[in-house]
Amino acid sequence: MVQRLRLTERLRVDGGRGTRLVLVAAPAGFGKTTLLAQWLAATAMSECRVAWLALDPGDADPRRFLTHLVAAVQTAEPEAGVDAFAQLEADGDLPMEAALVSLINDLDVLAGPMVVALDDYHVIDATAVHEAVAFLVDHLPPQVTLAVATRADPPLALSRLRARGELVEVRAADLRFTTDEAERFLDDVMGLQLDPATVAALEARTEGWVAGLQLAALSARPHAGAAGGSEDVARFVEAFSGSHRFVLDYLVEEVLDHQPEEVRAFLLDTSILDQLTGGLCDAVTGRSDGQSMLEALERENLFVVPLDDARRWYRYHHLFADALRARLLGGQAHRVGGLHAAASRWLVQNGLLTDAVGHAIASGDHEYAAELVELALPDLRRRRQDRTLRGWLVALPAAVVRRRPLLATFVAWSRLSEGDVDGVEPWLDAAEDALGLPSSTIPTTDALAEAAREREAEARSLPAMIAVYRASVAQARGDVDDTVAHARRALALAGPEDHFPRGAAAGFAGLAAWAAGDLGTAVDTFTEAVASLHAAGMLADEIGATVVLANMWLARGRPVEARRLYERALSTAERQSGPVLPTTGDVHVGLADVLREQGDLEASAQHLEIGRALGDRGSLLENRHRWYTAAAGLLQATGDLDGAIAMLDQAEPLFRPGYFPDVRPIAAQRARVQIRQGRLDDARRWEDDRGIAPTDPPRYLAEYDQLTLARLLIADGHPRQALGLLDRIHDVAQAASRDGSVVEAGLVRALAHRANGDADAAAADLAAVLEIGVPAGYCRLFLDEGEPMAQLLGQVAREAAGGVCGHAEHLLAAGQRPSAQVPAGAVEEERLSERELEVLRLLATELSGPEIARQLFVSVNTLRTHTKHVFTKLDVNTRRAAVRRATDRGLL
Repeated sequence: MVQRLRLTERLRVDGGRGTRLVLVAAPAGFGKTTLLAQWLAATAMSECRVAWLALDPGDADPRRFLTHLVAAVQTAEPEAGVDAFAQLEADGDLPMEAALVSLINDLDVLAGPMVVALDDYHVIDATAVHEAVAFLVDHLPPQVTLAVATRADPPLALSRLRARGELVEVRAADLRFTTDEAERFLDDVMGLQLDPATVAALEARTEGWVAGLQLAALSARPHAGAAGGSEDVARFVEAFSGSHRFVLDYLVEEVLDHQPEEVRAFLLDTSILDQLTGGLCDAVTGRSDGQSMLEALERENLFVVPLDDARRWYRYHHLFADALRARLLGGQAHRVGGLHAAASRWLVQNGLLTDAVGHAIASGDHEYAAELVELALPDLRRRRQDRTLRGWLVALPAAVVRRRPLLATFVAWSRLSEGDVDGVEPWLDAAEDALGLPSSTIPTTDALAEAAREREAEARSLPAMIAVYRASVAQARGDVDDTVAHARRALALAGPEDHFPRGAAAGFAGLAAWAAGDLGTAVDTFTEAVASLHAAGMLADEIGATVVLANMWLARGRPVEARRLYERALSTAERQSGPVLPTTGDVHVGLADVLREQGDLEASAQHLEIGRALGDRGSLLENRHRWYTAAAGLLQATGDLDGAIAMLDQAEPLFRPGYFPDVRPIAAQRARVQIRQGRLDDARRWEDDRGIAPTDPPRYLAEYDQLTLARLLIADGHPRQALGLLDRIHDVAQAASRDGSVVEAGLVRALAHRANGDADAAAADLAAVLEIGVPAGYCRLFLDEGEPMAQLLGQVAREAAGGVCGHAEHLLAAGQRPSAQVPAGAVEEERLSERELEVLRLLATELSGPEIARQLFVSVNTLRTHTKHVFTKLDVNTRRAAVRRATDRGLL
C-alpha cells in the first residue's frame, strides 16, 4: 500500500479530545477503506483498540445491525455488550435504546481508548439504523470515537458536530492522490516505471482518483511491456478516458447500475454538459428537478464537484463524465444531437453565448452553430481568444463558413497567423463574394442584443478589414507598394467610428514604412494604430501592438523608449481582472530582451521565466518563437554559446512569416553566435545559403545579414572588405536617422579598424558610437562582441576624456556583473516562484486581499498580479480552487 501520512495524521484521535465522529466520505474507488485500515492499524499500535464492522445491505435490519455492532465491539473488548447481546437475542419487540444504553455504559466502564469503525455505511437505507447511529454519536463516552466510511453523507447532525469541533472529515478532494503518491503507487505497487511527466499526466487525467489510477495502470501494463516502452505508455495516457474498458466496467457496475432509474436517466442526459446548473439540466432532461438532483448527487458523493460556494454550478469527475458519455453513445446515440441542441438554446437564452457554440456544433445544426460563432466573434476577437475561434471554424463545414463573410475573413486571418500566406487570398475572395448575403436565422433576444449590435458593426467595417488583410499579405511578401495601397484603401473604406480597421490599416502602413527602413514614419504611424486600438476597446490587440511599437523603437535605436512602452503595457495588462490576456507573455518576453540589452540580466531572466510560465496562453501564435530568441540572447550574454544555439534551433520552426518584417533573421542570429564560437565553416555555409556578398548595396531588410557578414569577414581575416560594406551601411543608416543601425555599424567598423591595425580609427569610431548608444540604453550590443571589444573599451577608457570615458567604464563594469540563471526552455511543470509561494500560503488563510497585501508590503494591484500568475500556473480560476490544487500538489 501507499502510506498516506498526511491523512492518517489528520485522523489521529486521542481519547478525551472531543472527536465524536470521523467521517470519510467519497465516491467509489477513492480509497476510503484503505485509509481507515492504515489509520486504525497505526491506532492499534498506540494501544487504542479497534472495533471494525463491514456493512452489507442485510445490516439495514436494526436487530441484525446492533447484533453485528456488539460482536465487533467484543473483538476489541470481550466483556463489553454482554447484556446488550442478551437483550438482542430475546424474543419480542427490539429494545433498541436499552441495548444501546447498555453497550455505551459497558464501554464507559470497561474500555480504554477505542475506535468503532463502520465501513460501507452507504448501503444502509433504514431510518431505525440511522437513529441508532445518531444515538451512539451523541452518547458514546469521550474515549470512544465512531468512524464511518461511506459513499454518501449519512443523515446525522453533521453541521452541529462540525460547529462543536467534534467532527473530523476527509472528503474526495482530500483522498485524491498527489503526484508523489501517484508515483509511489504506479511504480511500487503496480510495478510500472513511469517517467515523472507521464505520472503527472495520469494523475491529472484521473484527478487523483485511486481506482482510476489502478485501472489505468492495469490498462497500461501491456503498453509498458511493448517494444515502444515509455513512448507507448505516454500515448496511452494521453488517450486514456472513462471509456476505457476497465474504467467503464467499474463505473457502470459499481456506480451507475446501483442508482434508481430516474437518477441514471438524469446522469446520462446531463453527461453532455461540461458544467451543470439546475436550469440547464432541466432544459436538457425536460424535467424540473435539476437543482435538487444536483444537490442530492453531491450529498451522495456521486462524482459531482461543486464549482462555486453557492452550490449553483457543478461538474462531473472527468472520468465519470467520460464513462457516462460512452454509455449514452452506446445505447442512445440517436438522442445526443437533441440533448446538445437543448443545451445550446438554454445557454443562448441565458446570455452564455460562447458556451452555447460547442453544443450547437455538436448538435449537427451547422447553420445555427455558424450564426452563434458570428455573434460570439467580436467579443472573442477583442479578447484574442483566437484558438477557440479557430477550433470552432475547423469543426464547421467549409461551405458553411464561405457563405458567411465574417467567418471567411477570420479564416483568412488565421491562415496568415499560421504562416500560410498563399492560403489567405482565396478566403478573402470568398468573403467579398458573400458580402450582402442574408445570414441571420436566430431571432434577436434581449440576451443577444449586444452581440447582435457588435456583429452589425463588424459587418459594416468588413470591406475595410478585407483590405487590411490584403495589405497584410502584401507585407508578408515584401511588397511595400501594395501594402501601402491596400492600407490606404482600408482607411478610405473605414468610417470615423471604425476604430479597429482604422487602427489595423494604420498599423500595416507603419509596418510597410518599417520594412522600407523609414523608422520615423513607422513609429509615428504605428503610434496612431495603437491609439485607434485603444479607442476600439481592443485591449489585447492594443498591448500586442505595443510590443510591435517597442520593437520599432529598438530598431530606431532607443532601448530606453522601448522599455518604457513595455513597462506601461505590462502595468495595463496586470490591472485587468479575469484570465491573463493572451498578449501578456509577449510583453514579458519583449521586456526581458530589452533588460538584457541594458545589462540587467537577472531581471531579464525573471521576466523570461514569467513568459515561459504563461506559455501559449500568454502569447500570440506569430510571437511564439520570440521566447527562444530572447532566451538565446540571454544565454549568449552569460557566455553559454552552445545553449544559445540550441535555443535558436528551437525558435526556427516556430517562426511564422506574415505580419512583421523579418529584420533579425534567426539564421543570421545563429551565424553570429557561430562566429563567436570560431565555427567559421558553419557561418560560411550560412553566407552561401543567403547568397549575400560584400559588394551588395545597402538594403534595410538585408541590413542584419550584412552586418553579420561584416563580422564574418573580420573573423576570416578580410577587414578591408568589411570596412567598405560597413561604410555604406553606416552612411545610409545615418541619412535615414536609424540610430540603432548607426551604432551597430559603427562598433563593428571599430572592430574592423582594429583588425586592420588602425588603433586610432578604431578608438575614434568606438568613441562616436558610445556617445550615441550608451545614453540610449545599449550595453550588450557592445559586450557581446567579446574580448576584442573589451580591449577597445579599455583603450577608450584610458585615453578618452569626459563622457566617452565614463561610457566605456560603465560598459566594462557591466561586463563584470554576475550572470543570471536562464530559465530552461522545456520544463514540464509550471513552478511557482518563492514570492508566489508566499502569496499562495496567505491565500490559504482567512485574510482578505487588502490584508494580504499589507502583510506582504505590496499594493493591491501587485498582489492581484501575483495572484493571477499563481492561478495561471495552477490552472485554476478561484482562490479556493488554487488552495485545493496546491494542497493536492503538496505545495501547502
